[in-house]
Amino acid sequence: MERGATVKLLSRSTGFDVLLDDAAALFVGADAVVEATGRFTTSRKRATEFFTKSTRAISEAARLAGAKHVLLSIVNCELPEVQGYGYFAGKAAQEHLAHELSADLTTVRSTQWFEFAQQTLERMGAGPVALVPRMLIQPVALSAVAQVIADVAVGQRHSDMINLAGPESMTLSEMVRRVRPTKPLRLPLALPGATWRAISDGALLPTGNVETVGPAFVEWLHKA
Repeated sequence: MERGATVKLLSRSTGFDVLLDDAAALFVGADAVVEATGRFTTSRKRATEFFTKSTRAISEAARLAGAKHVLLSIVNCELPEVQGYGYFAGKAAQEHLAHELSADLTTVRSTQWFEFAQQTLERMGAGPVALVPRMLIQPVALSAVAQVIADVAVGQRHSDMINLAGPESMTLSEMVRRVRPTKPLRLPLALPGATWRAISDGALLPTGNVETVGPAFVEWLHKA
């Protein structure tokens, strides 16, 4: 809206199911469609099925509307060493399919969002204890990512692929500590397998052509 665009939100919260509903009928007159669908799962099969079905529906609906397709994804999700984590494998499959199906596509990848720390506490917490997977990441403010997506959607930025990260790297455990400095008790969790060893060693850290956006984590916390 700040850019003079009319925005329509379609999500489960508004009664829209990307796998069941007629997206094409709802996209009539749209100039751009932002696909930011998600379903939390660690299963490669379930993640791949969901994300590819979502992209098939959105790509076709965007094509019929003559709209640009903007896909939100994850930095480094395509790397071989992280394919053992089902969610990343699903996102990589989604990216590949979107590039096959959408003629006018921009993929906006971001690193993990600052909100990931609180989500970890909620998902991995049990009473006074929280199990925090060992992860070395370079998190970013969701609001900064949203600004870039908006620029792409209204045509102020043009690129096939944009990679975004925050200004500093840290462990997930450090993020959680800063979110809840006094409690709960945080237990770093070294998950087994080559994928989690790679993630712990920094496989999710951005390299190459990556744009740094947004505030540092501490600055973001003070404003939250």
